[in-house]
Amino acid sequence: MKGKDIQYVCSQCGRAESKWLGRCPDCGSWNTFEEEAAKAEVTGKRAVISTEDRPITLEAVQVDPLFRFETGISELDRVLGGGVMKGSSILLGGEPGIGKSTLMLQVLAESAKGRSVLYVSGEESPSQVKLRAQRLSLDLGRIDIFCDTRSEVLVKLLENSFYEVVVIDSLQTLGSEEIPSPAGSVNQIRFCSTMLVGLCKQKGISLFLVGHVTKEGTLAGPKVIEHLVDTVLYFEQVNSGIRLIRAAKNRYGSVDEIGIFTMGEKGLKAVTNPASFFISERGDGPLPPGIAFSAVLEGSRSFLVEIQALTTPAKGGYSRIYSDRIDSARVTRVAAILERHAGLRLGEQDIYVNVGGGIKLSEVSIELPLALALWSALTNRSLPNNMASFGELSLAGEVRTVSFSEKRQKAAKDLGFGKILLPKMTAKSGLVQYPAQSIKEALEICQRLS
Repeated sequence: MKGKDIQYVCSQCGRAESKWLGRCPDCGSWNTFEEEAAKAEVTGKRAVISTEDRPITLEAVQVDPLFRFETGISELDRVLGGGVMKGSSILLGGEPGIGKSTLMLQVLAESAKGRSVLYVSGEESPSQVKLRAQRLSLDLGRIDIFCDTRSEVLVKLLENSFYEVVVIDSLQTLGSEEIPSPAGSVNQIRFCSTMLVGLCKQKGISLFLVGHVTKEGTLAGPKVIEHLVDTVLYFEQVNSGIRLIRAAKNRYGSVDEIGIFTMGEKGLKAVTNPASFFISERGDGPLPPGIAFSAVLEGSRSFLVEIQALTTPAKGGYSRIYSDRIDSARVTRVAAILERHAGLRLGEQDIYVNVGGGIKLSEVSIELPLALALWSALTNRSLPNNMASFGELSLAGEVRTVSFSEKRQKAAKDLGFGKILLPKMTAKSGLVQYPAQSIKEALEICQRLS
């Protein structure tokens, strides 16, 4: 029989129960309760954010013109909304070995040109961190390092110092002596994060927290941590040399921007012009069947992508869809539209969909080029190699207008695409346009051009 010193804590939201439950009553998650030592009464002092003794109007609030500063890494600044806010807390998550620690060292090296910075390592020794910094050719004299996982020691250090940028690598290694649970547990992560974020806001310290991710790709720990911090970034790998940073939450900017990096011997290098980064270099010959090009938008910039499709006869009479770069539900819907309004027999085919370069696409403008790629793969007819397309498909088979049409057309034109297949109600440009009102009309145009 379990004693009173044992409790069960939900790893998603942190709810504590005296017995194990299959489903959390708070967040609704299944099989997330984990056994932990019961939390002792916490007597430690927590940082409190306070401004004035009495309320004031927003007009009376004084804003420092240097409240935001650039990290010196253009792609990261883009995702953050122009730079790092003083006193903000940023949570960075990603797969092991993707380059989180490398990026944080590069951020500190750039930020150290005029600011005091601190790297707190709970996973590596000082010598290991130094060797990495030497490989990256960073200025070692500007970066302070501190190796300790006790949150009380770290809080005391920050209270008695004047650091402006602090990186904690990683959040899961921190622990407090006031919490009996091991480091990385729900209670430890929640308590240590609350204490550090509050202290850094109070002292105006920009705080970077490196976090682990689960096998599902979400940040490990209770969801309350994502609510607590100002910005949540996901660092993902699209192929062996390309890394992307996306913002899942950003109080000081947009969540639509992405940062693109390449990994080399000297660390991560920003890709400032990704317009043609995700399309393959092919000669002037015909395209292979199943290839379509589209102009997509990510935040404030546009670039060309290559959508690839393959169809094979289904085995056993049961068709399947394999697509991890485009939502499989979208592929199913587009295939159904082609069957109903274009007479294609895709229900008897296994469908494979991929995106060149490994980037994930979610906007509706890719539905028309996806349909063209599926038609090309099924009929074994190549699309014109200098034609791009974009447009949303309705369930009635219509090709609908999408936003920023002129910007998409300009991106295609700049990369040498002379033809564009697009919805009828769009602005004119210097390209040879082939407007289509329905998917059937779009496929007829492709038949004439191929």
